[in-house]
Amino acid sequence: MNMNPETRQRRLQAVIDAAEQVFTRKGIDKSTMQDVATQAQMGVATVFRFFPKKEKLVVAVATKMLEEVLQEFHAVAAQPETSLRKLEILFDSSIALLERKDSSGVKLLENFESYAAQFTEPLDDIGMFNAVYRKISGVFSTIIEQGKQDGSIRADLPIQDTLRTVMNTFGIFARKLSLQKNILVIEQDLDPAEQLQILKHILLSYLKP
Repeated sequence: MNMNPETRQRRLQAVIDAAEQVFTRKGIDKSTMQDVATQAQMGVATVFRFFPKKEKLVVAVATKMLEEVLQEFHAVAAQPETSLRKLEILFDSSIALLERKDSSGVKLLENFESYAAQFTEPLDDIGMFNAVYRKISGVFSTIIEQGKQDGSIRADLPIQDTLRTVMNTFGIFARKLSLQKNILVIEQDLDPAEQLQILKHILLSYLKP
C-alpha cells in the first residue's frame, strides 16, 4: 500500500502514540504489536510495516519522549536568566512533574531502561535515542558555559563537572521518588515534592557565590 509522505508520517505518529499508551498501561514486556494495532485502530500488518520488530517501536517511543525533554531544555536555555536561575527552573520542572497525578512518562522511561538492559547487543535504532540524549547534553553545556561567564556560580568550583553532577543527582532522585509515589505499598515519611524542594535548596546554596 503506497502512501504519500504526509499520510505516512501521520500514520507513523499514530502508531508511536498508540504504543506509548499501551506500553504505559501494560508495560513494555507484556505489550504486543497486536495491542498497539488495536489501540491505533489499524491492522497489525500496518504496524509491522512501519516497525518490523517490536524493539524498533520501543526505541521510537522512548526517543519521542526524550525529544520532549530536549524541547524543554531548549526553552529554558533560551530564557534571559542566569545560569543558576536556569538550573532552578529545571529543578522546578522536575518537581512539577512529580506533583502531577500522571507521571507515566517517568515510569515508561524507567521501563525502557530495564527493557534495554535485557539485551546483550544494542537495540536496533538506539542510535536515534542516543543522538537526542547528546543534543540534551549539548544544550546543557550552553548553560554550563554561561555559568562560567555570568558569575552566578561559585568561581572556585570546576563548573562543568559540578553542574553535571548536580543535574544527574537531582534527576535520578526525582525519578526514584516519582516511581515510589506510584507504588502503593511504599509509605513515604516525607512528601516527595518536599524532599525535592529540600534537595534543590541544598544544591543551589552550594552553587551560589
